[in-house]
Amino acid sequence: MKEIGAFTQYIDVTQVLLYVFLIFFVLLVLYLHRESKREGYPLRSDQSDNITVQGYPSIPEAKTYKHFHGGETQLPNNRNDDARVLAAVDGRAQGDPIIPTGNPMIDGLGPSAWADRADVPDQNLEGDPRIVPMAILSDEYYVDSKSVDPRGLRVVAADGKPVGKISDIWLDIMEFMPRYYQVELDAGKSVLLPVMLSKIIKSKVAPASGSLGDRLNTREKLVRVVSIYSDQFSHVPTTASDKQITLLEEDKICAYYGGGHLYASPDRAEPFL
Repeated sequence: MKEIGAFTQYIDVTQVLLYVFLIFFVLLVLYLHRESKREGYPLRSDQSDNITVQGYPSIPEAKTYKHFHGGETQLPNNRNDDARVLAAVDGRAQGDPIIPTGNPMIDGLGPSAWADRADVPDQNLEGDPRIVPMAILSDEYYVDSKSVDPRGLRVVAADGKPVGKISDIWLDIMEFMPRYYQVELDAGKSVLLPVMLSKIIKSKVAPASGSLGDRLNTREKLVRVVSIYSDQFSHVPTTASDKQITLLEEDKICAYYGGGHLYASPDRAEPFL
């Protein structure tokens, strides 16, 4: 009986297709890995600035990308504008984490690190700033009656101390989501607080008068921040404009709060065991 689909007694169509797929898959992985090196490469060497670290496969050829709102960028560009000197010293042994010598939350170390993004605001499809305070928007934007309006609520830091009140909400007008709360500190400074790093809670202290049920239901609503302490709010990075926030400013603000989970107090940086 004549066999169908067999090139030889040992190789058939199914086996050939399997080999072709495996070769295609390996080439696809190498291509995607190479494309991922358009930004951030070549890496810096801790031994010498003359050493080029790019790994395998090598960095791809430069490609020009046209921006939606005009302009263009060429990547990779073999440019490293980040000339910051880290305020830290090396660990005791190779592979140990660096040891901060200043305030790591301000210096941008570890979880407080921020990327050197463009100092321009993110834009919507019309080319306008994407994240803006609700105070400058029309009445079309409002807080639903079923939700808690945070404006006017007191902000409480990780040490339980109040630091100020929320005066406005910075809204992402493309996704209709609040991104930041504007906090007017008791010290007189205005800072932004990422919504995702805060939580609306009820005060543990009930009013002194009224029935037990009324006292429990009328407890003051607060906005709690557990990442930083009250005395650290005065060092939160600020925006150059009170009507928009740039990509670089967003990174710095979020990094400051996020890094507080590790660096806000010395005991947070210690091991659990």
